[in-house]
Amino acid sequence: EKQTTSEGQKPVQCGTWTKYAEGGIFTSPNYPNKYPPDRECVYIIEAAPRQCIELHFDEKYSIEPSWECKFDHIEVRDGPFGFSPIIGRFCGQQNPPMIKSSGRFLWIKFFADGELESIGFSARYNFTPDPDFKDLGVLKPLPVCEFEMGGPEGIVESVQIVKEGKASETEAVDCKWYIRAPPRSKIYLRFLDYEMQNSNECKRNFVAVYDGSSSVEDLKAKFCSTVANDVMLRTGLGVIRMWADEGSRNSRFQMLFTSFQEPPCEANAFFCHSNMCINNTLVCNGLQNCVYPWDENHCKEKRKANLLDQLTNTSGTIIGVSSCIVIILIVISIIVQIKQPRKKFVQRKTDFDQNVFQEVFEPPHYELCTLRGTGTTADLADVADDFENYHKLRRSSSKCIHDHHCGSQVSSIKGSRSNLSTRDASVLTEIQPQPVKPLVQPMNRRNILVMKHSYSQDAADACEIDEIEEVPTTSHRLSRHDKSVQR
Repeated sequence: EKQTTSEGQKPVQCGTWTKYAEGGIFTSPNYPNKYPPDRECVYIIEAAPRQCIELHFDEKYSIEPSWECKFDHIEVRDGPFGFSPIIGRFCGQQNPPMIKSSGRFLWIKFFADGELESIGFSARYNFTPDPDFKDLGVLKPLPVCEFEMGGPEGIVESVQIVKEGKASETEAVDCKWYIRAPPRSKIYLRFLDYEMQNSNECKRNFVAVYDGSSSVEDLKAKFCSTVANDVMLRTGLGVIRMWADEGSRNSRFQMLFTSFQEPPCEANAFFCHSNMCINNTLVCNGLQNCVYPWDENHCKEKRKANLLDQLTNTSGTIIGVSSCIVIILIVISIIVQIKQPRKKFVQRKTDFDQNVFQEVFEPPHYELCTLRGTGTTADLADVADDFENYHKLRRSSSKCIHDHHCGSQVSSIKGSRSNLSTRDASVLTEIQPQPVKPLVQPMNRRNILVMKHSYSQDAADACEIDEIEEVPTTSHRLSRHDKSVQR
């Protein structure tokens, strides 16, 4: 068995990268002489869009044979990467058959260990139309589409292609964004939006990320399915590439790039807790610039943004137009109110009389006056009837209904109403009229005549007293004859 090379000894790198060529030839080192030991050469061939690659090996071919070509060999993969699908691994004396790629790229590696060298190989390649696009014909020349960006952060998005006039909405595009970070900085890329119109068809649309240059060997990641992951670049130059043919122009993406440095962080930097130091201006800016959202945590308490700063052009226009409409409507309503005739208001009369209200809820007051002169019998009858009605009301509330309820007293000037009722009418006539002075207490007065609804002592004093007639105030009913005798 053949022994492999000693540990620590690495093959010498060699190879070439062919892009947009009409075809050509590449060989192993020193061909047609023996190739040197400890070599590893990688050849990447790239065809134009909608083309494939055909690879042919010349008959003069010889590589050290081994079981499953574990030692010296040629390895061919269908794609631009060392992890692309493998087409085959070849060695020995028989040259490989013709190889055709399924897309625009072929990845070829020649490996030689430290022992048993041979003449190697010679291969030629040419390009043929891709059968997947035979109905679409030859692709038209692609427009030049490149962008330059930089700074602590920025947004890369596919809508820039149309906004900046790089290509129309119906043209196929192959655009590149070159992102340059500040010195000693690296780049972190995070997708904000991503959708491919023709998912899983990398020939028709994809988004690729390169680290250091736009060469295929610097390709970091390529997305053409339904999911796109964040990418952390090792250098300060990142290249984003978008390919979309005429039938895939609805494909879109939006990506946020952030420049960062590795710890220890400087004074004007923010530590992201993920071996990232970003600029302090990116903290609480509404975008997640760190791998984890450390820069946006606890920002509600710290950030009190002004309302005008939060307004975009569209929202500001909408608010302005709405405010103008409201002001116009207010002015119109004021004008209508001014020109409209005023309504006449008629004061409504009250449904109750204040005097009646006072009589109901206030106790009646009576005025004490003497009976002047002599009246007619009819007038006395009316007065007697009034007294009778008055005493009926008094009897309903009085507790002394009969004489024995109140007791009997000696007849005097201060006698009770019951004693007055038993006195003879003749005695009343014999009493000479005397001037009567008003008593201090109204409750002891017995000679009264109700003339007005006023029961005040002051009113009684104000009356001119010419003659006082004693009127019985008892509940006994008097005849008209007795009344005339009293007069």
